[in-house]
Amino acid sequence: MSLYMVIENFKNGDAAPVYRRFRDRGRLAPEGLSYISSWVNDQLDRCYQLMETEDRALLDRWIANWSDLVDFEVHPRL
Repeated sequence: MSLYMVIENFKNGDAAPVYRRFRDRGRLAPEGLSYISSWVNDQLDRCYQLMETEDRALLDRWIANWSDLVDFEVHPRL
C-alpha cells in the first residue's frame, strides 16, 4: 500500500460547495482507495488528507470527482 498526503485548496477559498457535495454524495472514492484522516486549516480554505491505495490511478479517479471545486496537490510518501 502507498500513502499519499493530498492538499486540497478550495477554489475561491470557498469550502461550502465542497462540504455540500460531501453531505449529498459522500466521499466519492472508488473501491480500493482508503481515507485515513483529514484536517482543515484555520481559514477553512485548505484541507489536508491522508489517503492510501495500491493503485495511484484510483487516487486520480477520486480527484476527478472533485476537481471542479478543488485544486489538488498530491505528495506520495517516499
